[in-house]
Amino acid sequence: MKQISLLLVFLFSSLFLFAGNTPFPSVNLKTLEGKSVNVTDFTNNGKITIVSFWATWCTPCKREMDAINEVYADWVDKYDVQFLAITIDDARGLTKVPAMVQSKGWEFTVLADTKQELQHALNFQTIPQTFLLNNKGEIVYSHNGYNPGDEFELEKQIAALK
Repeated sequence: MKQISLLLVFLFSSLFLFAGNTPFPSVNLKTLEGKSVNVTDFTNNGKITIVSFWATWCTPCKREMDAINEVYADWVDKYDVQFLAITIDDARGLTKVPAMVQSKGWEFTVLADTKQELQHALNFQTIPQTFLLNNKGEIVYSHNGYNPGDEFELEKQIAALK
């Protein structure tokens, strides 16, 4: 019985070790101008991509976005990275997004997942939820929540991909 248990542990461990990175889902989102775009237009372009899910009512989300915005230009120069900020605000909350983006001076692409289709495809509940994708559009790192300094861990993960 003990041997069978060890064998099962080994088999399941092997499955996870050799499963590889998970491709980012293909879902249509909206730009802030209302244009429909597929997220893979951004994630399958050969660049390292940070994807962060947020909402206007989420204070930790806004703190994370502000922190990343402070270092984003350096990351673009250093790592040729791109950042997608995907709001999960509903249609009413979405009306506040353009003014917030402008007032905060966020310099990255903002898309809307108002029906939470991408959120459901990625199977997470709480925000901020951040994913790091390699240059093949595969998820290589994810992080939930935000504490000051989390952006430095994210940068370490980005640097490891270069």
